Amino acid sequence: MKKFAALFSDSYRELRSTRAITVAAMFGAVSVVLGYFTITVGDYVKIGFSSIAGQIVYYLFGPVLGGVFGGAMDVVKYLIKPTGPYFPGFTIDAAVAGLIYGCVYYRRTLTLRRVLAAEFLVCLVCNVFLATFWLSVLYGKGFFMLLPMRVLKNLIMWPINSLLFYTAARGLEGAGVLRPLSS
Repeated sequence: MKKFAALFSDSYRELRSTRAITVAAMFGAVSVVLGYFTITVGDYVKIGFSSIAGQIVYYLFGPVLGGVFGGAMDVVKYLIKPTGPYFPGFTIDAAVAGLIYGCVYYRRTLTLRRVLAAEFLVCLVCNVFLATFWLSVLYGKGFFMLLPMRVLKNLIMWPINSLLFYTAARGLEGAGVLRPLSS
């Protein structure tokens, strides 16, 4: 339990660091740009690259800055390129995802197993349960009516998103790019 509390207190110190905020803002800009590069496969599956930049922030700076970054980026991306109506539930969803990724990645070695576990948790908690709930509230459709398609989509995207981030992060680590960015 002490390690978990230390994880949050260390990440909170990152939130108070000008350097960490600046690096997070730069990755936020990269995330916005990468958001324009999306591969659409069918009506429901989109392979996007903007989450890679966000996950690097969660890896470098932890759950506190990660949660703030996730929520802020949801609002920023909506303001830059709105898709559908704004709904604050999705901002909460993005903040919770940042918190989960930050808890799993922060100050730990990136392994494929760890990335798969983090992505699975986010898919299950944020994408399948929370986002489906928000969609049912927003559009008045039944939760259980939306659930099967959301589960299928996330089962397809889980390994794809995991491999995209793992490959990119390991490449950046191997090139020595991430080392000077962390505090």
